[in-house]
Amino acid sequence: MTDIKLGAAPPGVEGAGFFATSLDKVIGLARANSLWPLPFATSCCGIEFMATMGADYDLARFGAERPSFSPRQSDMLLVMGTIAKKMAPVLKQVYIQMAEPRWVIAVGACASSGGIFDTYSVLQGIDEIIPVDVYVPGCPPRPEAILDGVMRLQEIVKNESLNRRNTPEYKALLEKYGIHTNNVR
Repeated sequence: MTDIKLGAAPPGVEGAGFFATSLDKVIGLARANSLWPLPFATSCCGIEFMATMGADYDLARFGAERPSFSPRQSDMLLVMGTIAKKMAPVLKQVYIQMAEPRWVIAVGACASSGGIFDTYSVLQGIDEIIPVDVYVPGCPPRPEAILDGVMRLQEIVKNESLNRRNTPEYKALLEKYGIHTNNVR
């Protein structure tokens, strides 16, 4: 009986060694199952997020069990609730300080589109100041919807190329929002 070593060709197959998958897929799978959320909650959607972190729904099952309240140690920003225009620069600064690669989920109607607050003081969607990867509808969305948003983001992360963040398209997207890749503070 022959021992099969990791990375060695199976018995009967010629060749030195092989990989069963690409490095992009391995790193994507690791990233998708180890997202560190930064909750930015201002309203009732934050209460639904708390329920999502609780025992009944348990966001930890999806690899996001460590909510961080430090932007520098997070890579998934969950914006929940009404964002006033005075708060917009703070949210943008939090986004800029996050670890790269970083992803954003807009949770609820207020973060996605301003919700019922069509006033001069409320930002009509956070996509006016930062790029958003996943929108979770609802007012407020149920914990199941937030879990679905996280799972949709995991699919995006799994399939994202390692070079995407260095492409001219991605840099142009950040430039559109006034975010320069070299101004991280």
